[in-house]
Amino acid sequence: MLAPIMRLHCGFNRTIVAVALICCCVLCAGAAAFVGEVTRKQIAVEKRLRRINKPALKSIQSPDGDVIDCVHIAHQPAFDHPFLKNHTIQMRPAFHPEGHYDESKLVSHSGAKKENTVAQLWHQNGRCPEGTIPIRRTKGEDVLRASSVKRYGRKKHRTIPKPRFADPDLINESGHQHAIAYVEGDKYYGAKAIINVWEPKIQQSNEFSLSQLWILGGSFGEDLNSIEAGWQVSPDLYGDNNTRLFTYWTSDAYQATGCYNLLCSGFIQINSDIAMGASISPISDYSGSQYDISILVWKDPKEGNWWMQFGSDLVLGYWPSFLFSYLADSASMIEWGGEVVNSQPDGEHTATEMGSGHFPEEGFGKASYFRNIQIVDESNNLRSPKGVGTFTEQSNCYDVQNGNNGDWGNYFYYGGPGRNSNC
Repeated sequence: MLAPIMRLHCGFNRTIVAVALICCCVLCAGAAAFVGEVTRKQIAVEKRLRRINKPALKSIQSPDGDVIDCVHIAHQPAFDHPFLKNHTIQMRPAFHPEGHYDESKLVSHSGAKKENTVAQLWHQNGRCPEGTIPIRRTKGEDVLRASSVKRYGRKKHRTIPKPRFADPDLINESGHQHAIAYVEGDKYYGAKAIINVWEPKIQQSNEFSLSQLWILGGSFGEDLNSIEAGWQVSPDLYGDNNTRLFTYWTSDAYQATGCYNLLCSGFIQINSDIAMGASISPISDYSGSQYDISILVWKDPKEGNWWMQFGSDLVLGYWPSFLFSYLADSASMIEWGGEVVNSQPDGEHTATEMGSGHFPEEGFGKASYFRNIQIVDESNNLRSPKGVGTFTEQSNCYDVQNGNNGDWGNYFYYGGPGRNSNC
């Protein structure tokens, strides 16, 4: 009786060993596949970083963790664009707009700081030399936050606020909400604004909050041309909640090349002082010191390129006119204001803030503002816009109120907290 029992026991042991070996092989194969996938992804990330990040003549560590690379002006990402392979850099605009406010002579509300006191955090640790431009270095974690390595740097679908065309049933279809002032019905050759700077709270990492001006041409369909500039807070793009200077643009002609924003930027930078995507400092405080930035975008009447100026005298660079179809001539609409993404977490309106996170009626020091808004006309003159309208999809979430006075010209307060007892 003992022998059969021993044979059974030995057979059982062999079965256990066989199962263990099979499990080990499966686990090893799975681990090898996982390691292989991680390695392939790492290789893809490094390849993408080599394409995006250009060789630096100098690098500066910013207090917020960013690295700013000082890249030779001729090696900037703009020249990866197929339309710009043999482009000759225009080092200055032929003409500036006439008739703008002398901001140094403006009388501000008590507690307001001059816009030229606003800088970027990386300036604390150095500056880029002449002949270079500052570029925020893209890191591996930036690429990994994208839906895929291949998609990093591609322009995401964005919405443009459409005044008078808001269907209440479609408000959250795009997930974007706005509070803006606008003008239309003429030909426009640029726009300017002084924009209050805040750090709005973002509820979800896939949401953002921005304050900017829009220069628009074409319809609101696939042929839309836009140039956009201002500040934004975007955890998904930058991995933090810092307020950063940014530009954005779109063009049917540009999209047809298959070339994308971060991989072959169409914006040609000429200034060594300001880095797109770098943090702005300082930020306004509720009931405390207020800070703002001045942004001007205009079309050079001689060369036709669209130029951008930051502050009272820092000309940052330009978009060549041939990148656009409609904007190669002029804009048909100008908008100023705020935008947020409402992803409706848990089926409720987001608590992501716009502007200061407070409603316009709270006024100076508490609500965010745009002041001295202007347009550039066909004679290259900056002037106050006529017939300014306002628009918001849901005023109980984010609102806008405009006005006019001697110091601030045309201005408006805007923003809000998002989700509240009425939203």
